[in-house]
Amino acid sequence: MRNLLFTWKVLLPCLLLAACSGYAPPDAVIGMSRDEVLLRMGQPDLESHVSPQVRLEFPRGPAGRHTWFVYLDGKGKVSRAEQVLTEKNFSLINPDMTQAQVRQLLGRPSAVQGLARERGMVWNYRYENNSCLWFQVELSLEQQVRSAGYGEPPECQFPNDRS
Repeated sequence: MRNLLFTWKVLLPCLLLAACSGYAPPDAVIGMSRDEVLLRMGQPDLESHVSPQVRLEFPRGPAGRHTWFVYLDGKGKVSRAEQVLTEKNFSLINPDMTQAQVRQLLGRPSAVQGLARERGMVWNYRYENNSCLWFQVELSLEQQVRSAGYGEPPECQFPNDRS
């Protein structure tokens, strides 16, 4: 019994530390090497070349409320890190932008819904806010933005009380 208690006293803090490092908002990653970032944050969802840098994309948080873009310079060191799911970035989404441009600005959506009669799809982005909202981007079959705005995610919609 004593060994079991000792094991939990040692194991629990390690598990908690590992869980925190997996989310790891990159406040202190500037100057880290690529390997150090991957050790701290895990594998990125996407790696892309944004000349002259490499960008690593890390969707994070409960229900995907944060997406971190971590930029590596030519020497493989972190030069910049930013959380991109912000109202400022949402305001940059305009009709006729391409699906690729939206992905470049906001990263992977939290959820994707098809539109009726195969008219396209809606990309949904959860983000940190004081209301129960998410940002939605409607894409046409030609993979261009048709419209964008804020909506209620399904967990916030309650059936009408018909009593």
